[in-house]
Parts: sequence; structure tokens; C-alpha cells
Amino acid sequence: MADKTCLMRLQKEYRALCKEPVPHVVARPSPKDILEWHYVLEGSEGTPFAGGCYYGKIKFPPDYPYSPPGITMITPNGRFMTQKKICLSMSDFHPETWNPMWSVSSILTGLLSFMVDNSPTTGSVNTTAAEKLRLAKASLAFNCKNPTFKKLFPEYVDKYNQQQSEQILSDQVSAKLSQDDKSKPTSEKADNSLGEDAKKDAQKDARRNRKQTFPTWLMLLLVSAFGVVMALPLLQL
Repeated sequence: MADKTCLMRLQKEYRALCKEPVPHVVARPSPKDILEWHYVLEGSEGTPFAGGCYYGKIKFPPDYPYSPPGITMITPNGRFMTQKKICLSMSDFHPETWNPMWSVSSILTGLLSFMVDNSPTTGSVNTTAAEKLRLAKASLAFNCKNPTFKKLFPEYVDKYNQQQSEQILSDQVSAKLSQDDKSKPTSEKADNSLGEDAKKDAQKDARRNRKQTFPTWLMLLLVSAFGVVMALPLLQL
């Protein structure tokens, strides 16, 4: 059971988070136990975690803020083991470095920063950027299978449902376009073939006409020259 000081501190921190949300971080206490908080970290742009939605828990000791909490991550992420405590200077792995001035927001901001770092620690794993990206894309769907996540973070469930609806619509449009493309080739090929044949016939006719047609101006010139030649003997008389 939480001490009075712990209870007041956690309630104060929750009010502060609601009033001034921290970028890329959402955290809420369990309705049944204020010592157990649930959080969501949103992957930072420009990192292999971009687009990811990482769900986890923070377990506070009854004498918080004088002792550090334990931190675990539930969503597969490629950086930390799931359901295993993460070793941080802000976690119960290092009570000697704990600062009572640190809050839920500073703890999760630090966790998010450490997530994009490659430094090994207890509870960390080593994976490729491609694997992290794959897990990031699958993270929201994974979380939405968790009843507690769905209850505490309905806005992310709505986001997932919207993505699903958009994906279904996109698939339907793609299928319709593909079906239309399959129905076109025969007629289009025939039209294209006829068009090519017509073009070739027109070119042949043009060449034939150029060969067969005798220029009018040249005919007049020849007639004039013939007339001059015939008139020369008469002029000499």
C-alpha cells in the first residue's frame, strides 16, 4: 500500500501530465492500483522506431519518490526484452543513482532517449534496423490484442481501427483497378493494332501519292519552254 507522501506525489504527477502532456509519451495509473502505471512511447521520427507504439509498465515502490520504480516493456520492439525489467539509472537496478526529483515524465523521456541508443544494458537486445522497423509497424496491432491496453488507451484503439478501415478501402480500390486492368488488354491491344495498321497504310498512300503526282508548276514550265522553242524559227523569218 502506498504511503501518503507517495500517493500525493503520484496524484500530482498525473494531474501535471494531463495538464501538460509530454511529447511522444502517454502514461496513466491503473484504476485498481496507483503504484502501477501503464505507459505508451511513440517512436521518434528519423529512427528505426518511427511509427511504433510501445506499451509497458512502471511499478512504483510504496515509498516513492524516495526509491526508484521498476520499468518493463510489453510490446516487442527490438531494443528491450519484453516482460523483463530494464536497467536504467532511473530504475530500481540503480537505487544509488536515483534522484527523488525525477518524475514519471522524466523517467519515460529518459527511457525513450535510451531506446534509440545502442548501449547494451540488462534487459536490452541487439537487432537490426530492419527488424526494429518491422516490429514498429506491427506494434499497434500487437497492443490492441491486450485487454488492459485497450481499456487504458482507447485513443490508440481508435487509431488502429481507423488504419484498418483505410487499409480495407485501399485494398478494395487496388482490387478494382487490377480487375479493370485485366478486362482491358484484349480490346486495347486490338485497338492499338488497328491504329498501327492504319498509320502504316496512311504512310504508304502518302509515299504513293508523292510518286504518282506530277507537279503542276513543272508542267507549265515545260509547256512554256516548248512554246518558245517552236516560236524561234518564225521569229527568224
